[in-house]
Amino acid sequence: MQTHDKLLDVMNRLVSLTESDKDLVRTSFKPISGEKQSRLVEVGQIPRCLYFINQGYVRVFALEDGEEMTSHLNCPPGFITAFSSFIRQVPSEDCVECLTHADLLAITRDSLHQLYALSPRLTEFGRIIFEQSVAYNEQRIKELKSLTAEQRYLKLLHEHPDIIQNVPLQYIASFIGIKPESLSRIRRQIIS
Repeated sequence: MQTHDKLLDVMNRLVSLTESDKDLVRTSFKPISGEKQSRLVEVGQIPRCLYFINQGYVRVFALEDGEEMTSHLNCPPGFITAFSSFIRQVPSEDCVECLTHADLLAITRDSLHQLYALSPRLTEFGRIIFEQSVAYNEQRIKELKSLTAEQRYLKLLHEHPDIIQNVPLQYIASFIGIKPESLSRIRRQIIS
């Protein structure tokens, strides 16, 4: 599989790309590798790039009272960065960290805006992804309030069954809003 195939497939499912659009994507999104535990964005840094995950697991987290709070766990295919800071070009309050080795495609904010200026189909794709992101975050907030910890864990496992093999349990616990000990108890109950 070529470096940009997953990204182009995701895009093409939402909008019909022309060959010119595909060429723009190939030249604008640069392949990079993120080593396990490497940081793509640090606290206080203005995020330069938006990343598309071809392979690997990446998380977004913030420090709250000295404790890491994971807000996003992303796996392929997906986009990741410190979104609010990337959009507004202000220092990030979040870290973006590779949990495993990750093969990524990176695009700078300026290049992204240039893509939008050059192609109405890529602009439409950006709008659709933005809307999906807003809907996902609203749903996530509702689930954190309305589902039990066990339901949130089972839902995550159902949607991303390979997450257990690739993401440390303390990050999964943080992502679903519980302590690692509580997740261990839930996992024991599910197994028995």
